[in-house]
Amino acid sequence: MAELLTDEEKVEAIKKWWKANGVSVVAGVVIGLGAVFGWRGWVSYQTGVAQQASIAFEQLLATAATGQVEATELQAGSIVDDFGGTPYAMFADLALARTRADAGDLPGAALALEAAIGRAPEPALARLAALRLARVLIADDQLERAADVIDQHDDDAAFAADFAALRGDIALRQGRADAARTAYRAAIDGGAGNSRLIELKLENLPATDAS
Repeated sequence: MAELLTDEEKVEAIKKWWKANGVSVVAGVVIGLGAVFGWRGWVSYQTGVAQQASIAFEQLLATAATGQVEATELQAGSIVDDFGGTPYAMFADLALARTRADAGDLPGAALALEAAIGRAPEPALARLAALRLARVLIADDQLERAADVIDQHDDDAAFAADFAALRGDIALRQGRADAARTAYRAAIDGGAGNSRLIELKLENLPATDAS
């Protein structure tokens, strides 16, 4: 699952942004509650929740790094239960998906990624999870499902090149070299991540479609 690296860098940037701005975002949404609970008390509460969620997530990452699937599942479930209203619930799904994929449980990874899409607090995060889900489905030879995921979430120019690369992977597995070539070229021209890997795939395509 090395191709997940580009997405992880994007998610890390979003995590850092949330740590710096999350409280103010939540405060803006719930400002009307200030009259009931008291503004300072509410901000203090949200800060505490964010800190607890961050600590729990760091512990989850440490567990996931050891490859212990069951322990990762338990900790991810706890974060979803305790901090379901924060982005860390989605990040927990992503970490669990990675651990399951590394252990060879691609169907389980797909389930976690579907949950991540449903819990994504922003459309951009949902698209990142959809990219991962499509990759897992392709690896599991679930090509029609992967194509459906791509069609559903490929609605932003910022992600179009990465989705094009996945369309190329699907076409390649289906023996449609011409379609794969077109998709890979679109991905490279659009600035997709891992462009060198895409170039290698393009260079090694057969001259014509498989009969």
